[in-house]
Amino acid sequence: MERVVVGLSGGVDSSVAAYLLKEQGYEVVGMFMRNWHDTTGVLKGNCPFDDDRDFAEMVARKLRIPFEFVDLSNEYRQRVVDYMFNEYSKGRTPNPDVLCNREIKFDAFVKAAFELGADYVATGHYCRKQEIEVNGQTYYRLLTGTDSNKDQSYFLCQLSQQQLSRALFPIGHLLKPEVRKIASELGLATAERKDSQGICFVGKVDLPVFLQQKIKAVDGDIVEIPRAFYSSQPVISPDDLEALCKPTFYSKADGNLVGQHHGAQFFTIGQRKGLNVGGKSEPLFVIATDVLQNVVYTGMGDDHPGLYRKGLFVSQNDVHYIRPDQKLRPGQTARLMVRIRYRQPLQKATLLSRDNGIYIIFDNPQRGVTAGQFAAWYDNEELIGSGVIAM
Repeated sequence: MERVVVGLSGGVDSSVAAYLLKEQGYEVVGMFMRNWHDTTGVLKGNCPFDDDRDFAEMVARKLRIPFEFVDLSNEYRQRVVDYMFNEYSKGRTPNPDVLCNREIKFDAFVKAAFELGADYVATGHYCRKQEIEVNGQTYYRLLTGTDSNKDQSYFLCQLSQQQLSRALFPIGHLLKPEVRKIASELGLATAERKDSQGICFVGKVDLPVFLQQKIKAVDGDIVEIPRAFYSSQPVISPDDLEALCKPTFYSKADGNLVGQHHGAQFFTIGQRKGLNVGGKSEPLFVIATDVLQNVVYTGMGDDHPGLYRKGLFVSQNDVHYIRPDQKLRPGQTARLMVRIRYRQPLQKATLLSRDNGIYIIFDNPQRGVTAGQFAAWYDNEELIGSGVIAM
């Protein structure tokens, strides 16, 4: 009998995943991982670590499966949180959930599971895996979840073939209401628990307070860029890939001083809350940050041109493919679907592979393209590759 260690999080999805695997005849072991202890900046009521473990243990008892506990907090701090601090200090916005899956759930956790004799590890992600053969070589496809409202393939966009080979996603073919129904019929304690929110294993945080553990707060200016600024900008040729992907550069002379902030590193593109600037007919949104000069640039209105970009660039060192047989060679072009954040509808785009990386040019300008985030590209329901947005 093959042994599967399931990452029991204390939520309904991993609970049902464990049940389904047991029904399929696997020897199932539930394991809860604790990855964070510090509560600095964590909003009260959104960090139920002890509750999570209690619920995970209750599910294991109900399903009559062994329950294990592992503390991966050192690995999480070194490989996820320290990366976060470093990126924010540079004025970039990282995605800790993508890093958590690549570095913790499907690496450090897998190693802990193998010490228990596991053949596979399983999670409650809404995605699917499919095994195929190409020219005599076995590959694993990462597919979107059947529930388009819960599809979590984006969070797994950095997984490798080796990681996928030992991964199982038991609920990827189900809709969320179906998962809750199964849990309810089984009488699982997690059946009606709310889904977790915020940073993976940390919870919802007051980001400036959280980041001030390592990043010093320094007062600076908030500058509003008027729409008229863009009428004086040169028209970009559709063949100038770098210009299409490069963010607009602003100086304080281009706009009007409208307020003060406590550190440009604490803001991200598209952010509306936390600016504390009143007296405007429409809300202000962050359109750029300059961490060297400590300036936050804003634009008024959700349709402000500074919020939108036609393209983005991923450096060659940051390009990752799920399947190596689908890798674009320099000079190749592909028409694919792309998303730059979780739950964003897939967007039509052209990928142009060059020696220095990949340029992604969208059919329609995209809102909130942010350096440090991940762009993931798909061919229909299959996630092909991803990369960190450089600009």
